[in-house]
Amino acid sequence: MRPRTGWQVQVHALRARRPVAVALGARQDVEQDAGGAGNPRNLPAPRVRRTGRLARLAGARQGHLWRLLAAATLVLLACVPAGAAARNRFDTRVLAHVPSPGYPALSLVAPDGTIYVGSFENPAGDSLPSKVFAFTPDGRLVRSYTVPGQDLAAEHGVQVGAIDSDGLLYLLDQHPARILTLDPRTGRFGYYGSFHDVPTCTASGRTSDCSDTILDNEPEPDYGAWGTDGSLYVTDYTQGLIWRVPPGGGNAEVWFTDPVIDGGLFGPAGLVLKPDHRTLLFSSGTNGPTTIGSDPTAGGFYSLGIRPDGRPGELRKLWQSAPREAPDGFALSAAGNAYMTLVGPAANQIVELSPSGQELARYPSPLQNLTMTVPFDEPSSAQFAGQSLIVTNQSYLAGDTSHMALLEVYTGEAGMPIYVPAKPAAAQPRVTKHRRSKHRHRHKRVSRRRAAAR
Repeated sequence: MRPRTGWQVQVHALRARRPVAVALGARQDVEQDAGGAGNPRNLPAPRVRRTGRLARLAGARQGHLWRLLAAATLVLLACVPAGAAARNRFDTRVLAHVPSPGYPALSLVAPDGTIYVGSFENPAGDSLPSKVFAFTPDGRLVRSYTVPGQDLAAEHGVQVGAIDSDGLLYLLDQHPARILTLDPRTGRFGYYGSFHDVPTCTASGRTSDCSDTILDNEPEPDYGAWGTDGSLYVTDYTQGLIWRVPPGGGNAEVWFTDPVIDGGLFGPAGLVLKPDHRTLLFSSGTNGPTTIGSDPTAGGFYSLGIRPDGRPGELRKLWQSAPREAPDGFALSAAGNAYMTLVGPAANQIVELSPSGQELARYPSPLQNLTMTVPFDEPSSAQFAGQSLIVTNQSYLAGDTSHMALLEVYTGEAGMPIYVPAKPAAAQPRVTKHRRSKHRHRHKRVSRRRAAAR
């Protein structure tokens, strides 16, 4: 979840809201009917006065009925909840601002509607431990959790990558590269698994436990998705691979790597298991530089099968982004459409893709973004909550704390249920104190951030 843009827009515009037109229309009808009553100056001769009285009585009754109808309409409108009012597609509201340490990257919406979001890396560096925040569905902050055992001298941050059927959260930590569990009811942390620095396949001569990439980078666990056997699949943004953590936790194993997804410093990101439970969908910030006919500055959206024996199947490219758009986190609708966040400097948008990869819509346009009180400022993930997306606004390079927020974007359709194993995986209960590992630090993440800014 790495925003890569150095530009920033300050916006001070307010969005206008329309009044309820039905009530105004009803009042207008009442006024018209009241004005239609007979005029005494136009009464006919006395011999037909009785008929005139009956006509006036009928007119009065008709006006009375219209008044009753209008009053009933206003009562019904008052009884309709505010959230049920019609909304335009992609209507965006600020749900909550994320407090310090800020820089939120990935949000997770729990089955009870609670929204969990972690603080990610600060590009300027800090010595503050990362936190996980819990928000109610309406955006009220109810609790925060401080992550223990991080290497605060290195770039550090966490992402809430998964949840199990027992409500336990699985946090993807950066330094050290590991998985922690968090019980949000008790605030207790546990150790679940770890990632390691693997060499490139070319330099090491290996065919396994290596990355099929050009650069030899450190690990950066990014997104997680459960498999049906209880395995946890995790993308590695900088090592260009997908990990598999065995059921119950432990050391992660290199499950898939390929030159096609060698994004250099911007590799595999968002990850979701399809409803067929045999296919993983994932995004990549940029394409492999050695891939023939592919723009290395453009990203992609891929499907990857899981064979019956658990090995990776066929890799298929469904869609390619424009240059410097950096596809990141995404969510699937019940119809199978993917709502992909574009965190790169050339986008700051959401793109909607069909199941086959056809581009259906984009939001917001650059002009729309300029009119928003809190603009899309490096949106890095999307998760469904009802018929809306919870979009995490990171503002990584701009560092505008007023933009570090959860945005609620209305789509008009429900999300596809995220697969969670029926039986929660067992986790180790204790978090050991971090001991500085002997990383090679060949390509530090701070270097790639600055490179992206340029």
